Formats: sequence, structure tokens, C-alpha cells
Amino acid sequence: MAESLPKRPAVLDLPADSTHTTYAWRVVLINCECHTFDDVERQLLKAIRCTLSKARAIAWEVHTKGSSTVYSGVLERCEAVAACLEDIRLVVKVVQ
Repeated sequence: MAESLPKRPAVLDLPADSTHTTYAWRVVLINCECHTFDDVERQLLKAIRCTLSKARAIAWEVHTKGSSTVYSGVLERCEAVAACLEDIRLVVKVVQ
């Protein structure tokens, strides 16, 4: 009689730009009026690996509301996202 292998647990396939609300850490982008929309969109594409459409929506929300949560995840990834955004001196906060 052959031994059966244990079943593998299901793996959640979350996108790189997860805005999943169960994560404890968030990256908040704050409007600073010193960057163009193109600058912000380009950096968001790099930082959170989102579509141009999503980057435009985030940039507009930051512009109109003053800030926006652009990424949620584990602390290490949030810090990496924040560092990428800060490369062009965007104002960001990593909050819990």
C-alpha cells in the first residue's frame, strides 16, 4: 500500500500592489504640490508595480484629498515601497 502525501495548503496569490485591509502596515502618500502628475505616476509604477490607470487614480486621490494609502502589506515591503517613493522626494509615511 503506497503512502499518500500530505495535501499542500492553499496559497493566496495576492498582487504586488495589494491594498488588502488585513495587513497591519500601510504606506501613505501625502500631497506636497511640488511634483508633476507624471512624476508621481511614474514612481508609483516602480514602487507598487501597478497599472498606469491605477497610478493615475492614486495620484488624483492624493491631489484632491491630500493623501492616500498606496500600499498595504508587511513592514519590510512597506518600507521598500516608501523608499522607492522617497527616491524622488515624495512625502510618505509608513503607519500601522
